Amino acid sequence: MTTQGKLYVVGFGPGDFKHITTRAVEALQDSDFIIGYKTYVELIQDLITNETSVISTGMTEEVSRAQEAVRQAEAGKKVAVISSGDAGVYGMAGLVYEVLIEKGWTEANGVPVEIIPGISAINSCGSLLGAPIMHDSCTISLSDHLTPWDLIAKRVEAAAIADFVIALYNPRSGRRTRQIVEAQRILLQYRSPETPVGLVKSAYRDRQHIIITNLEEMLDHDIGMLTTVIIGNSATFLYDNKMITPRGYQRKYTLNSEKQALKPHQRLREEAEPWAMDQMTGVQRVQSSVNEKIEKDEKHQIVENIRPQSPKVSSYNMAMEALKRVTGKQPKTTNYVYQDFEEIFELAVSPGVANKKFTPEQMLTLAMVVGEKGTMEYTPNHQIVLKIPTSNPDAITAKLNGVGFLLSPIGDVLTLKACDFCDGEKTGGIPYAEEIQEKLGGLQLPKELTIGFNGCGMACYKAVTEDIGIIYRKGKFDLFLGAKPVGRTAHAGQPVAEGIEPDKIVDVITKIIQEYKQNAHPNERLFKYFKRVKQIQGYVYKDIAPKINIEPAPCGD
Repeated sequence: MTTQGKLYVVGFGPGDFKHITTRAVEALQDSDFIIGYKTYVELIQDLITNETSVISTGMTEEVSRAQEAVRQAEAGKKVAVISSGDAGVYGMAGLVYEVLIEKGWTEANGVPVEIIPGISAINSCGSLLGAPIMHDSCTISLSDHLTPWDLIAKRVEAAAIADFVIALYNPRSGRRTRQIVEAQRILLQYRSPETPVGLVKSAYRDRQHIIITNLEEMLDHDIGMLTTVIIGNSATFLYDNKMITPRGYQRKYTLNSEKQALKPHQRLREEAEPWAMDQMTGVQRVQSSVNEKIEKDEKHQIVENIRPQSPKVSSYNMAMEALKRVTGKQPKTTNYVYQDFEEIFELAVSPGVANKKFTPEQMLTLAMVVGEKGTMEYTPNHQIVLKIPTSNPDAITAKLNGVGFLLSPIGDVLTLKACDFCDGEKTGGIPYAEEIQEKLGGLQLPKELTIGFNGCGMACYKAVTEDIGIIYRKGKFDLFLGAKPVGRTAHAGQPVAEGIEPDKIVDVITKIIQEYKQNAHPNERLFKYFKRVKQIQGYVYKDIAPKINIEPAPCGD
């Protein structure tokens, strides 16, 4: 009988063992597999038993982690997918469910899923700053890896207009530096430069660092991916290096006076809340009622900071006005609000497998579909990568197909990189290159993989330096596997077969790809997989890489 697997999606809080829940510890110790971002795995290393297998990947490999977790659970394993903070706040919970839904999962018939909550950064960082989250607040991630920046900017502006206390997640990385600058610019349009701001890096971890500053000067300090930025609202104040946000905008009681400005019974009267909505009519109360019902000294205590309001402003009209300011459009007067948000559509285009010549019509079409907001980037694979804001990607693909472009997805997919067969004169290998592209091109894989295809023995297109190298020579094919295409220890693939019959080559490549797709770890390149398993489809690994000691050099250093 097959053991039923289970998926734990675990939020382990800020990383300190005192702030991880008992249930989270139990789930980690009950798991056969723990899957997570490598930094997070290191934080809980002491909670992992020797019998537990660990799969750790890089920061941008969230989807592959979720897919691997589901695959292992469906194979009968107990799997813990870990997130710092809370798994349901910019964590892995949503992605795990998306992968399950795509596979037809239901709660009644699928693998059991348990989401284990943790302390999110807005809570842990807020506690270190004092009490900044005492009133309405929101969280906004400044990472535009999965969300278009224009939409993020709208959310920042909407939160600023509504005077939320704001927690900014993922404010800046090595490659994303402008987002936090733009967020500050937007906020300064609606908030005082003196608005208190707290910067908390690595809350409750060994390198914890806390700075309290203000909105105007916050960029003078170090802000990175491990920093959470908490921006106060218009009522937030500083006291003894602590950020305090009052529970209300009007002081209904005075803490530093023996005699309260409002007596206890008066605090609960409607007159003390002139900004509030009438519970019977749904209309904001009339400002003049304050003048009529509160004595002069008490009135001044309440209304000195209230802006004059029109006598009868409905909450609906206020909401419509706010929406108009955010979108720039007059909203329709319906019972719901729908915005046709644009997303970033990414794809690669090329003139064809063996054709490297763009036509004027194709170039004009590219300019038209990309427009002013999109981008085009030429790659070494003779492809152009397009990133286009749109709510209708089908219309874009129809136009590109209409002028003869070959369209391919980008990311961790299979890409065929073929030579131009000497401008189409050496045509023997072209049908096989096109068949491989048709059958395998764009296939989702554990990591990006490139097949290099050369149409003659000169191999001038450097097929042997790609993950898989294919050379058409004397009517047959030579095969190379295991190249390391990037890095200072890059090397060519090893020759594993010569003289493969043409009618066999597509099947040979297909089986290699299928094995790699099925068995490789997330984010594991083909050369690493070949080295680990020692054999692919009968082709034996030989360590031909140069044996040199070389100091690691992270990108950018």
